[in-house]
Amino acid sequence: MKLFTLEEANALLPEIIPKLQSIRSLYSHINEMRDGARAAAGASEFGGGMAGGTGYVNALYKVGKLTTEMNDLGVELKDYTSGLIDFPSMRGGRVVLLCWMLGEGDEIEWWHETDGGFAGRQPL
Repeated sequence: MKLFTLEEANALLPEIIPKLQSIRSLYSHINEMRDGARAAAGASEFGGGMAGGTGYVNALYKVGKLTTEMNDLGVELKDYTSGLIDFPSMRGGRVVLLCWMLGEGDEIEWWHETDGGFAGRQPL
């Protein structure tokens, strides 16, 4: 697990923000097509298929690719739709998570315990 200082995490935001925006947009597209994908999967033994199926699969692939890129950087994606991410960090001799989501500005202002989640966020 990569551990970030606050400065390192903030410096990474300009690279992460466009990825999060793309993921959010792609995920919205995926959600719009989810019912059709389920119906196509159910009919797969009869040949399956769905209108826009290639676009659906491509969107899934792109979300996976972007998510992997962020994971490779050490960033934890918590919510696709809100763009919620965590950066593991040390605070008071223990691992905590620096917490940020799309729309919160250009610097991280929150943290929470590893088991605290979004509801347990505290200001830095």
